[in-house]
Formats: sequence, structure tokens, C-alpha cells
Amino acid sequence: MKIVTLVENSCGAHNCIAEHGLSIYIETEKHKLLLDTGQTDAVVRNVEALGIDLTVVDTVILSHGHYDHSGGIMPFSKLNRTAQIVMQRTAAEPHYNGERYIGIDTDILKLPNVRLIDGDMKIDDELFLFSRITGRRCYPQGNRKLSCIKDGVKTEDDFVHEQCLVITQNGKRWLLSGCAHNGILNILDRYKELFGSEPDYVVSGFHMMKREGEHTEEEKSVIIQTAQELAQMKTIFYSGHCTGIPAFELMKEIMGEKLIALHSGEQVIITEK
Repeated sequence: MKIVTLVENSCGAHNCIAEHGLSIYIETEKHKLLLDTGQTDAVVRNVEALGIDLTVVDTVILSHGHYDHSGGIMPFSKLNRTAQIVMQRTAAEPHYNGERYIGIDTDILKLPNVRLIDGDMKIDDELFLFSRITGRRCYPQGNRKLSCIKDGVKTEDDFVHEQCLVITQNGKRWLLSGCAHNGILNILDRYKELFGSEPDYVVSGFHMMKREGEHTEEEKSVIIQTAQELAQMKTIFYSGHCTGIPAFELMKEIMGEKLIALHSGEQVIITEK
């Protein structure tokens, strides 16, 4: 299996664009797919530098309904009109950071190949999507300022629009999430309910981003507790984007080699068949 970070906040390849966003390209035995598409057309420009052909992508998974994960869908759709674009129905709802709109471009919903789903879905023996993450331990504090519109009323976002991708390949499982707004520990709890074990690999942002020195003591406590629990698992974690450098560095001190940084243009994992 091959995984390449197409878009992330930092550059790993000198000829690739970095932006506040995330897009992951994945090749399995049966599929060529994208998890998210970044904020702009950077995903289209970066694949040219990396020699990746987006026209053969068969599936696009939108992890949640925010602009920095969906902004490349319309540029992508100009190159590829057949790939199934799968998102939770609630990802189409308006989403805000304070008064600023951070939801998806509503033109996405006009694309004929968009598939809106409700809850979990097994795509095939390789790909499985799950949502319905209800736990709230070590919940990301940055969620408090994020909201959505439900029944015409602005309310605190409950992130029911977030979904995670599980890939099964050669006896291994990869868990991929965009931002882990529901909290990576709660996502892992839901994963264990479904699969009865820990994933071999996780690729995800952790939604802990703040500048150096801006984290409150409560936020630091959440970051440390999260890292301590992750360090006890057999799983290898790849993270970046909304994790933020200060939080990543704090977690890295605790997790060591079990935590690896994502960067635009870098290959994450290749496994032999």
C-alpha cells in the first residue's frame, strides 16, 4: 500500500505547496483514493510535481464539512468526473468559526458523483467508513468556538459530520481521520468497538493547534494525557495539519518514535504485498 501526503501545513518536498489543509493520496490493491482535498487547488498542482495521476482516482472521502478539507474538490472534479465523492449528509450543513463561514463550497453538492451517507458504511472488503463517535474524554478545546446550523439555529458543533476511514490490507489496518474533532481517543474507542483491537497505523490531525505559549494549562493537560494513552498502544501515529507544532512537539517527547510528522509531498507508508 502507498500513502502520500498531497497537502499539509508544512513542506516536505521543495517543489510542493503547503497550505492550512490536508489531503492524503492512497493506493491499495483495489483502489486509488483521496482522503480530503485541502483548501485550494494545491492538491492539483502538487500531484503534477509528484507524478500522481488524479484521473484514475476512483473514490474521494471527505472527513468532515470544513473548507480546508474540501476546497480542492471542485478543482479535482475538473480533472476527474467519475470518482465517487463520499461524505456524511450533515457535512453539507453550514459550519462556522465564530462568525466566519468555514463550511464546504455548496457547488460541491451539485456534482452528480457526490454520495451523501448517514452513519457507517462498508464500501468493500478494503474500505470501511464510520462515524457516530459519542465519547468526550480529552475533547479538543478548540471545538468550543466552532458551530453549525441545525433547524435554522446556530448551535455548538457536535461533529456528527465527521467520519473516519479504515483500510484493511495484507492483514494490517490503517485508521485515517482528517482533524479528529471528536478527539482521537474517542475515535479510537469507537474503532475498538467496531474491530475489537487497535489499528496498526493512524494518520490524522489532532485538532490541538495554537501558537507557542498560547495553550492553557487545561489544554496542555489534554495534550499530555492524550499522548500518554497513545504511547501505550502498539499503533504508529502520523500527524500534522491541525495538531500544530507546539502540541506535536509536546506529544513527541512522550510518544517518541510512535509519532511521525506529516509534510506536503512526502510518502508516508509503503508495504510489500
